[in-house]
Amino acid sequence: MNRPHYILLPVSPLFIAFSLTCSFMLNLLPWGKWIGVPDFVALVLVFWGIKQPRKVGIGVAFFMGLLMDVHEATLLGENALAYTLLSYFAIMIHRRVLWFPVMTQAIHVLPLLLMAQAIQMLVHLIGSGKFSGWLQFVESAVAIALWPVISSLLMAPQRRAVDRDHTRPI
Repeated sequence: MNRPHYILLPVSPLFIAFSLTCSFMLNLLPWGKWIGVPDFVALVLVFWGIKQPRKVGIGVAFFMGLLMDVHEATLLGENALAYTLLSYFAIMIHRRVLWFPVMTQAIHVLPLLLMAQAIQMLVHLIGSGKFSGWLQFVESAVAIALWPVISSLLMAPQRRAVDRDHTRPI
């Protein structure tokens, strides 16, 4: 276990907004009904809920959920409810999850994403009477496979260099 310990720079609120905007744009692409395409907004919300719970909380999750409800033309509040509960539980376990390496973090995040999808499926079933199928849960497995990539991409601006360059200010 000789991985380097980084002292992280503070996260920029603009970078958080940029990452949430990019995840929303990825969800806007027309692959939304394909099997196995993860919910990028949920994945980024869980990441920031674990890493920065004071900056990205339940209010941001509710707002992003309303945006996704409008985009998907679903029952208003379906995604908002799922994202709000997802953010709440991510904030609840954030201290425990931060102790683990990235792959173990992915195992801890999997039940959260499955719960969010189950809530979306249940609200859709109650609202329309149509069952969307069990293959919808494949998205959570793909999202967990992407967790190390998302984690390294979103943490990259905060990492300091291991070998400090004395000509660089930080």
